[in-house]
Amino acid sequence: MAILVAVGLVNLAPGAVALSVRRTRSAYGVDVHGADLALLLRHRAVLLSMVGGGLIAGAVMPGIRTATICAAVISMSAFVLIAAISGPLNSHNRRVVRIDVAALVATACAVALLATG
Repeated sequence: MAILVAVGLVNLAPGAVALSVRRTRSAYGVDVHGADLALLLRHRAVLLSMVGGGLIAGAVMPGIRTATICAAVISMSAFVLIAAISGPLNSHNRRVVRIDVAALVATACAVALLATG
């Protein structure tokens, strides 16, 4: 369960972008020009925070654990896949990909531990 909480915290971290679009520079290495892009990035931050909060809740609430783990795996896998087919990434986004891959491995470990419980 501690692993799920840790992965949940990783997914909560980008939530700071929802509060301040200026944080996209440090998080993703991109400058946001225009309200439309700011809206999309802030919304993404909210969705990631929901996934993170769900994982943390799922760590202590077995009834929602499977759904929250599935949501997290889909979210992180989708980012890794889209990044893989998108072409060259800046160093910030390559770091996010590495973090998501590590979080996916950690999530798989948590699932295996819970299954053998």
